[in-house]
Amino acid sequence: MGQHHKIIIIGGGTGGITVAARLLRKDSKLDIGIIEPSSKHYYQPAWTLVGAGTYDLEDTIRDEKDFIPKGATWIQDKVTSVDPDKNSLTTAEKGTITYDYLVVAAGIQYNWDAIPGLKEALGKYGVTSNYEKDMTTYTWELLQKTKSGNALFTQPATPIKCGGAPQKIMYLAEDYWRKQGVRENINVIFATPGTVIFGVKNFADALNKIIKNRNILTRYYHKLVEINPEKKEAIYEFTKPDVKAVLTDEDRKLGIRLEGDNKFVIPFAMLHTPPPQSAPDFIKNSKLAKPDDPYGWVDVDKHTLQHVRYANVYSLGDASSTPNAKTGAAVRKQAPVLVENLLDTMKNAPLKDNPVYDGYGSCPLVTRYGRMVLAEFDYDNKPTPSFPFNLAKERYSMWLMKKYFLPWLYWNRMLKGKA
Repeated sequence: MGQHHKIIIIGGGTGGITVAARLLRKDSKLDIGIIEPSSKHYYQPAWTLVGAGTYDLEDTIRDEKDFIPKGATWIQDKVTSVDPDKNSLTTAEKGTITYDYLVVAAGIQYNWDAIPGLKEALGKYGVTSNYEKDMTTYTWELLQKTKSGNALFTQPATPIKCGGAPQKIMYLAEDYWRKQGVRENINVIFATPGTVIFGVKNFADALNKIIKNRNILTRYYHKLVEINPEKKEAIYEFTKPDVKAVLTDEDRKLGIRLEGDNKFVIPFAMLHTPPPQSAPDFIKNSKLAKPDDPYGWVDVDKHTLQHVRYANVYSLGDASSTPNAKTGAAVRKQAPVLVENLLDTMKNAPLKDNPVYDGYGSCPLVTRYGRMVLAEFDYDNKPTPSFPFNLAKERYSMWLMKKYFLPWLYWNRMLKGKA
């Protein structure tokens, strides 16, 4: 007989630990197993600040064992497959584990291989990514070394965790170079496959003003498709429908050239990009995945977080199909909804009168050293401010919140099921 738990939680990151802690605060006798391979727990929202030289990487790392809630069983292993028809899953070392109820908080998968040349270039040739812990210090090194040329900041074409992160490091880098007196020799370029700088209008208006005032060059409909490390060139497919790629005089001054009908080749001194992202393969390849979804997210009701086909399965965080911003702030609002619904499902009680998740997401957009815009919004891209003042304005108070209060809240309240 293999290992069995009443509740199995896949993932011991933000979502998994928060849900486990909340469940055990409601009922300390619950039999909960948490499957998580890593011995370390990371506070990833601070990695942008590490990359900008204003936060210590070591302060973002703690021991996982210190956050496994009392009463839960930590299964330090990696899930390789899930079979929801049999209420079972397979792990790399322990084999088959069965459950009565499943919570999928498996996070997101980085697909470095999806862009030719990216994996080989990373950490060398001026190519970096704050999405990789070990690259954050290289980002800071590049900020200090870059004195001229094109500084490229790219948004990938897939959904990603913390969609604002590719912009945050750009604003900080631009501010740093300004302070160092080298800004006029550096072309700061933001290339995105998107059509706008941000999806919520009042925040987009504020960011567009910042971009204009600080002479940041935006290139929309630009999908990164390849990196040539040795030549230090990034190749972007121009994706605007029915519009041909055309070189402008400004493009030529930047050293940009055309390749074929629809590709811009942009030389760079440094390049920061997140990798394309998706649900982990073991979810993508299971019946938990949303049908015909190329990213393989866990197919849940966006308000209840219950799986649409398997009533004993719930999911939250980056791996779920909820169409919100994939942020830790979203998890903080999802967790209490999931816990209440799961406990009612275990009692065979209806969910119709329970609170629902409204898509709340929060993106703390650091816009320079000592300043931040706090974007909060719901499924309808409607602002949902937590404070009684204009959050689309750059504020020092919000910077202090990002740098000091939010990490404290995370380690001391959220992971303990208290916030």
